[in-house]
Amino acid sequence: MNDTALAVGLCLASAVAYAAGAVAQERLARAGAARSAGALLGSGVWWWSAGLNAAAALLHAAALRYGPLTLVQPLGALTLVAAVPMGARRAGRRVAAAEWRGTLATVAGLGLLLLPASGPAPDDTLTLAEALAVSGATTAVILLLTAVRDPGAGLRHATASGLASATASALTQTVAVAGGRGGSLLSVRVAVVALLVVVFAVGGMLLSQRAYRGGGLGAPLAVVNLANPLAAAAIGAVLLGERLQGGPAGLLLAGAGALVAARGVVLLTRAPSASRGAPAPPLVPAAAGELAVPAGRVPA
Repeated sequence: MNDTALAVGLCLASAVAYAAGAVAQERLARAGAARSAGALLGSGVWWWSAGLNAAAALLHAAALRYGPLTLVQPLGALTLVAAVPMGARRAGRRVAAAEWRGTLATVAGLGLLLLPASGPAPDDTLTLAEALAVSGATTAVILLLTAVRDPGAGLRHATASGLASATASALTQTVAVAGGRGGSLLSVRVAVVALLVVVFAVGGMLLSQRAYRGGGLGAPLAVVNLANPLAAAAIGAVLLGERLQGGPAGLLLAGAGALVAARGVVLLTRAPSASRGAPAPPLVPAAAGELAVPAGRVPA
């Protein structure tokens, strides 16, 4: 199996795990159990979703060892393909036609972005100065996106989550590639970058949790899956020497893909999702020493 095929396979497994975690997070948000960090930490379902996200992150990190950012990140759109029907099934309904159209448009657009993105296994990595600069810039943008609370805050939190996840992926690739070369995992650069990975990975998950509060599942998840590969592609192109294949034609294809994906996000935003604004299943009263969970959910 070549490096590209291995990276794609790992991305598929990662997408399914991320989708299951996203569905659990969105249901927690609708149940009103995500109002504070304390409430989240006291929820068994949230820890279950956190475990799924951690497993997905490990699979994603392995994929970044064998594929470039411009290849691996767009495959995150497969999370949307899995999450929308999974969320509908958990809510006891069928996927709306508008949700299918939005999902397919988003995935098709990111697929067009993927075609010119295939490349060799990653070789370059971020220096410590570059890692700190990217982290600082990302933090500043996230603070700007989340500073104001208004009806559009959900999608801004989703954008911030996508940026945080993209930065975490770029930093993860540095750790994975440096370690794969036989370099010391205890070096100052690797230790600092690994710490930043944890910060942005956890931050991205918490930001997505906030995004699901008022926006349902489809639209916020689509925005995350759009912002993530675009930000990662920018980091890869500017700092890691990654380039789209195909010259001008590749750039044109990538531009068309971005437009189609953006259209998909708009469709999902307008879709009359049954989950948007609908009450979540009641929490099952917990026995002594157990955590309450939504009806039908088995405690992790």
